[in-house]
Amino acid sequence: MLKYGMHNATTTFSAILTTEQTSEADRLTTQSGISANQLMANAGLAVAKAIEQRWSPRRVTVLCGPGNNGGDGFVVANLLAAEGWPVHVALLGERENLQGEARYHADQWQAVIGSVSLAALENAELVVDALFGAGLTRALQGEAAATLQAASQMGIPIVAIDVPSGLMGNTGEALGAVASTLTVTFFCKKPAHLLQPGRQLCGEVIVADIGIKADVLEQINPTLFENHPSLWQEQLPKLTESSHKYTRGHALIYGGYPLTGAARLAARGAARAGAGLTTIAVPEIAFPVYAAALTSIMVAPIAKAEDFERLLNDKRITAYLVGPGAGNDEAALQRTRQRTLSMLATGQAIVIDADAITAFSNHLPTLKSAIKGPCVMTPHEGEFSRLFDHLIIGKQDKLTRARLAAQESGAIVVLKGSDTVIAAPDGRAIINSNSPPTLATAGSGDVLSGVILGLLAQGMEPFMAAAAGVWLHGEAANEFGPGLIAEDLPEMLPSVLAKLL
Repeated sequence: MLKYGMHNATTTFSAILTTEQTSEADRLTTQSGISANQLMANAGLAVAKAIEQRWSPRRVTVLCGPGNNGGDGFVVANLLAAEGWPVHVALLGERENLQGEARYHADQWQAVIGSVSLAALENAELVVDALFGAGLTRALQGEAAATLQAASQMGIPIVAIDVPSGLMGNTGEALGAVASTLTVTFFCKKPAHLLQPGRQLCGEVIVADIGIKADVLEQINPTLFENHPSLWQEQLPKLTESSHKYTRGHALIYGGYPLTGAARLAARGAARAGAGLTTIAVPEIAFPVYAAALTSIMVAPIAKAEDFERLLNDKRITAYLVGPGAGNDEAALQRTRQRTLSMLATGQAIVIDADAITAFSNHLPTLKSAIKGPCVMTPHEGEFSRLFDHLIIGKQDKLTRARLAAQESGAIVVLKGSDTVIAAPDGRAIINSNSPPTLATAGSGDVLSGVILGLLAQGMEPFMAAAAGVWLHGEAANEFGPGLIAEDLPEMLPSVLAKLL
């Protein structure tokens, strides 16, 4: 079976650039000797090739904007027309107002140029959206918005250059954008290609090579990446001939009662991720339930506080998970809060999830001051809002919110969703796109926290362990396919890991 390919973490395969960084990449490239005219020609050629590979010749309307995105559109129009495609060009504004490279390529178009309007769509069977790129910072309005909306309602396939017009490149926010069938961008993806709703609006995304060298990234030094094994594959824990269960780490989960399923799912996730031993610490009353349901997972009954402290003093335990199924009534939240603080005080790696996040909803300063060692928090949006409500008020985008929360808390923050963001306190961030909709099932998040726990228990660095856990979780769902329930996820991990190790 083929293994997933290895790539350097700073290759264009996984680096994500902001609109400002993309402009800097263009500037550095033109400084190296490739003209801006040539870059635009290369961009248009990439779009034209992508169209020809997916559609047979048909009537095309190219909607050109007043800037460089419009210049790309004129290149596409010229190339398709030269291949015999019937092409109509509609311009937002006047040709005389175009400048630089956009004016140069517009002047190569010898046919009639119409205006961006509903009339431009007459008889169109394909639309190229070359109105505005990722640098747009305001809502799409007027004829541009109305024409794209009409094309969408008419069911005409739309090919977007860079991003669908009206999609904010750095945030994924849609301000008038409509869904494209295909989006062709250049050199590296932008946040909008991965953050929702942008990811859904972009359709198929192609990252085209237009002549920008990979070493440009060394000068830009990006801190944002798309999640992929290239980032963390070499750090995955590996077995050797001298490995034994304790060298593989001992994971401890604080489990709940009467909700017992969450902790058991997390435990299986940790074990399948490679932890040599996995133990669930549970209230004594719950011991028969856990013991009857688990075999290779150990169960430690907690009758009094001293029992829990004794577990924390066991130096063989290498990572903790607290939260799944711990309960959300006031007594349970207070108990979970205290147990979490006790775990944090050991300095061992810890995953804080679910009810343990809620337990600190009015105690964030206490949590922040207690985080001294490796810590990963895995909130969904609801849990995030309970803990970091002050970041929600500012209406920042998901990437910014996750980064601010990580910086403020000192923890790795995994803000879950179809566009999960993994953020580190130092500003590094990873956006995950490997998340099939089948993961929208009860208990899926508990398995994820367990997988991250299992990697931490084996000594993996927290930021990379979180990113790896999120990707493995999604790939396990991909491997299983339709009909997935949470119990299936741990059982798919061995085949996923076998392709990586």
